[in-house]
Amino acid sequence: MIDWRHWHNEPYLIGGLILLGWLYALVTGPLRGRFAGPDGIVPPYPRAQARKYYAALVVFYLAVGSPLDQAGERFLLSAHMVQHQLIIYPAAVLFLLGLPSWLVHPVTGRRTLRPLLTVLTNPLVCAAVYTITLSVWHMPRLYEQALEYRPVHIAEHVMFFGAALFYWWPLYSPSSELPPRSPAVQMLYLLAVIIAMTPLFAWLAFSDNVLYPMYEFAPRLITDFTPQDDQFLAATIMKLGGMLVAFVATAVAFARWHRPENRSFPT
Repeated sequence: MIDWRHWHNEPYLIGGLILLGWLYALVTGPLRGRFAGPDGIVPPYPRAQARKYYAALVVFYLAVGSPLDQAGERFLLSAHMVQHQLIIYPAAVLFLLGLPSWLVHPVTGRRTLRPLLTVLTNPLVCAAVYTITLSVWHMPRLYEQALEYRPVHIAEHVMFFGAALFYWWPLYSPSSELPPRSPAVQMLYLLAVIIAMTPLFAWLAFSDNVLYPMYEFAPRLITDFTPQDDQFLAATIMKLGGMLVAFVATAVAFARWHRPENRSFPT
């Protein structure tokens, strides 16, 4: 059974999150004078963005450090899917929203990197990185490796988070050099990703077999809730969660596009 009092405190998890928080506090606090513009003006401390950044770290820890991780790793595919949703949606979005443009400028503002970054942040590339990463990791052999070996599991979650940053970049880019795409492009992009993710959902939801032996033979936490039911629920969480978030993001993009000054052809 799940020990709901067990929270992960591994050094690489807690230490990594503390390091990210400390580095952010350092560069947005005592060291932000180094990010002064050509006019010598030092950017103010980004209070609102800092709250979002630290909220992203908290959400990430809740996803991978709480008892939810134990439920997803040993018992329920649906619980594992909830983990992924937390990493891909609130954690990644809050992380990007928490980065001031002046903080990423030293990277995105480098002329030598501009051609590469322009390609990498193209919506087609972002969509491909996201869909391919998630699809490959859900292949049974690799997914089972992640459940059996902790380092592989960590790599899976880190790659999901990285792919999610690609996914959200065309909408919430913090860079002034590589800004968010126009609202029209954002709406088309979100629709394209939903369509691209449909085969993975259909494969999980309508497979005649339980795809992951770990969950097929795991103890049942809920009476009469079969591994097939669990797999279908996981696929539903994936699809409905993605569609709900995309719908909200599309509604926001449409509201912006509907403003007269923004109604233009996609760019």
